[in-house]
Amino acid sequence: MSLPVRRRVAVVGTGAIVSGGHLPALRAHADRTELVAAVDVDQVRLDAFRASAGERVAGFTSMSAMLDAVRPDLVLIGTPPSLHREQTVAALKAGAWVLCEKPLCLSLAEYDDIAAAEEASGAYASVIFQHRYGSGAAHARALIRGGELGAPLVAHCQTTWHRDAAYYSVPWRGRWATEGGGPTMGHGIHQFDLLLHLLGEWEEIRAMAARLVHDTESEDVSTALVRFRGGALATVVNSVLSPDEVSRIRVDCADATVELTHLYGHSNDDWSYTPARHVSAERAEAWRTPVADVPSSHTAQLGVLLDAYDAGVRPPGSGAEARSTLEFAAALYKAAFTGVPVRAGGIGPGDPFYAAMHGGHSDWAPEERA
Repeated sequence: MSLPVRRRVAVVGTGAIVSGGHLPALRAHADRTELVAAVDVDQVRLDAFRASAGERVAGFTSMSAMLDAVRPDLVLIGTPPSLHREQTVAALKAGAWVLCEKPLCLSLAEYDDIAAAEEASGAYASVIFQHRYGSGAAHARALIRGGELGAPLVAHCQTTWHRDAAYYSVPWRGRWATEGGGPTMGHGIHQFDLLLHLLGEWEEIRAMAARLVHDTESEDVSTALVRFRGGALATVVNSVLSPDEVSRIRVDCADATVELTHLYGHSNDDWSYTPARHVSAERAEAWRTPVADVPSSHTAQLGVLLDAYDAGVRPPGSGAEARSTLEFAAALYKAAFTGVPVRAGGIGPGDPFYAAMHGGHSDWAPEERA
């Protein structure tokens, strides 16, 4: 039996998300990956990361220098959001696949730059939406998409978290140019991405957003009403104002209610299935979550990406899937800021919300600084 091919991996950014998420994922897939390089503009942080990585990892303070010297197969990006487009495009042009923290970029216009770089290079860029990749999510999606629970009818998607003023004292947070938005882009995007993964294509959004507490350019809460192509109606709440923190998805189908309740990650035990009264016990028993429990994590998503790399096919979480989630965020902002319903496919070049999530709206666009 031949040994798995080990992909040469570089990380860009060595902060908490890379040390706490990507590095454990690489260690879990050590038979398939080799961490060869790390990039960070902060030399002290870079040196600390290299010491903790436990491997002979080359260090660079410039991504371009790293790409020229190392030519990695895969680049993992964990920098602030405003850097994602430029760094993703650079990695793709160097022929590397990319796995980038959310949001992949700050606008649909930036996404289309990434798509063009993919087309030119033949490499792919995926965005970290690790909540899709646990066994509980895979099982729920198979049941819902396969029609086993009956038609989806009503859904609720809730990201009610809490962030204080100290959180927003970090200079790049709460600003359109550096974070791309508030909890819609930076927090709730994980849950509504999972909702889209479960229910499929959305058709129309009506929304509201507000700054109720924090002194930020972007919102600190948003809410939306969504119609899906299959007819289901959903509510989506994205908040950083909620002392009792929870992440929740509930889907009411004709034959069962599926519910996920967690905070920052889920396992099989976080999912429940409540059968409708007309459903037999034998049928409901078949809906039980799998025996194998794969928690949602960077490790799970990296494994799926490596499978796609080995097969030479586009990985999940890239292409049309990634764009649909970003388009959902843009449409939510447009609907909230204009008060007009927005339909899928309705934001394209020439639309101000194509270029920026604030859409240049007078109440929301950042003030020009002298």
